[in-house]
Amino acid sequence: MKKRTNWRTGKPQRWLKKHSSIIFTSEEPKVSKEKKLTHVNKAGAANMVDVGSKPNTERIAEAKAEVYMRGETIALIRDNSLDKGDVIATARIAGIMAAKETSKLIPLCHPLPISQVKVEIQLDEENNSVKIASIVKTSGKTGVEMEALIGASIAALTIYDMCKAVDRGMNFRVWLATKSGGQSGEFVFEPPPSK
Repeated sequence: MKKRTNWRTGKPQRWLKKHSSIIFTSEEPKVSKEKKLTHVNKAGAANMVDVGSKPNTERIAEAKAEVYMRGETIALIRDNSLDKGDVIATARIAGIMAAKETSKLIPLCHPLPISQVKVEIQLDEENNSVKIASIVKTSGKTGVEMEALIGASIAALTIYDMCKAVDRGMNFRVWLATKSGGQSGEFVFEPPPSK
């Protein structure tokens, strides 16, 4: 019987667990008891983290989203037959634009010099879903996880907005798939399949 492999690296999970600082799991990540919330001061008030003394490092994050809908809705997107126009192109641009505005949307996020935002969108007709990947890169003092998550989320919401006239029952999920760089190192997460 073939060993189950990580879809990102193609290497067996057991090897990754023994030889890597990468977190790979299909379960929800657990919060360590030693870790503390960084955006709360000693008095418990919201606090923007001072990153001034941290070194600039290359940081990359990828967030993913899946939008679930009826098969008829997928067909309308595929055939570019919706009144609002090209759903995929519009959602892609919306995700890119949103990632660049993250610090204006999430109160304690730092404005960052983003070097690249890439939003990829694919139809999955077999599962009646649209798959979104938002990848953000920077060389800076703090990570771009929130930028990637905002990009994927807004792309998903744009798909909902453009298709809601024909399918108000759409729903979606969003997660951080990978991140690299900074003090906390590598992170890889693959959620369990949607039910």
